[in-house]
Amino acid sequence: MSVIPGAWRRTAAGAGLLAADGTVAPTIFAEMSAAAARTGAINLGQGFPDEDGPSEVLEAARSAIAHGANQYPPGRGIPNLLAAISEHQQRFYGLDVDPADEVIVTAGATEALTATLLALIDGPDDEVVVFEPYYDSYAAAVALAGARLRTVPLRAPDFQPDLDQLAASVTDRTRIILINDPHNPTGAVFGRDVLEEVVRLAARHDAVIVTDEVYEHLAFHAPHTPIATLPGAAERTLTISSAGKTFSATGWKIGWVHGPADLITAVLTVKQYLTYVNGSAFQPAVAVGLRLPDSYFTDAATALARKHEILGEGLRTAGFTVYAPQGGYFTVADATALGGADAAAFCRSLPERAGVVAIPLTAFVSEPHRHEYSGLVRFAACKRVDVLEEAASRLARFSA
Repeated sequence: MSVIPGAWRRTAAGAGLLAADGTVAPTIFAEMSAAAARTGAINLGQGFPDEDGPSEVLEAARSAIAHGANQYPPGRGIPNLLAAISEHQQRFYGLDVDPADEVIVTAGATEALTATLLALIDGPDDEVVVFEPYYDSYAAAVALAGARLRTVPLRAPDFQPDLDQLAASVTDRTRIILINDPHNPTGAVFGRDVLEEVVRLAARHDAVIVTDEVYEHLAFHAPHTPIATLPGAAERTLTISSAGKTFSATGWKIGWVHGPADLITAVLTVKQYLTYVNGSAFQPAVAVGLRLPDSYFTDAATALARKHEILGEGLRTAGFTVYAPQGGYFTVADATALGGADAAAFCRSLPERAGVVAIPLTAFVSEPHRHEYSGLVRFAACKRVDVLEEAASRLARFSA
């Protein structure tokens, strides 16, 4: 079979991985992580921590395995975790979430997102509006669901959208407005004016708001504001989050989505035919994590903010222009002054030349707009302090 038909082709094309000859490239994350392994470079590309999360959470997983939590959990998630998610949303944000009808546990935030898009998109005329740059799975999932992706640019230095451009992008064809706050890859936290405009536009055009809040506890300068807390938002918002970033357990893949019961039923209808269920022993452990004292969450944000400062200082010393993040795992820097006007080529050469791995921001941008971000590079700060210090030292020697 010379050409294999199927949805995989539009998924690969949506992710920017399908070449003209039909071959599929690996993701930039796989490519750069392989480069790190091959060269011994410090991997500041892919966003996973190199330290374990809180001992209470790890021990709860061990205990769950030892006490038999090794078979299928309920399809919506174990009741204890559903209750903990509901309690968490009330405790931190004042949101009332019915654990029985308004929450689903998923295989990470990525499955929550994909199941939501597959459930709510109805045909090729539907559009999904996202801020660009965007987390790479968004474009792939939108393409898999058969919808059109419409993007609203975020530009340095603050990476906030132009509200007129946002309003022009949302139409009666818009099925979903998808936002990620705090934002990957830019580290932006969106202002109240942006969130209010999203709610206004969603109501005007009868769109669903889907919000990816996996970095909710890693905002550095002010508490996170879920868009579902804004007037008129809750009845049309699906809120997605996960345990991976909050508890440094990215490999557990325990996420969730909550929102109005009718929307949750639609998502569950699709989700149950994807993974069905997952993480039986990890679910009670995440419930323990969500009930940790407030100090755990504030300390985690403070520690990560300090890591960004160390990384940023090192990048500036090396000659990068640094855009300090407001939240999340990543720092964006401009490499143009170091010969990195083509960030993709710069990042591919960096492991050999400097012993450090990073990701070009163009990996998060659609093809027509990549030239607008061509010198920007994303570095992960979610590593040990000594690792960040060594990476900064290597970059300083490289640029000297």
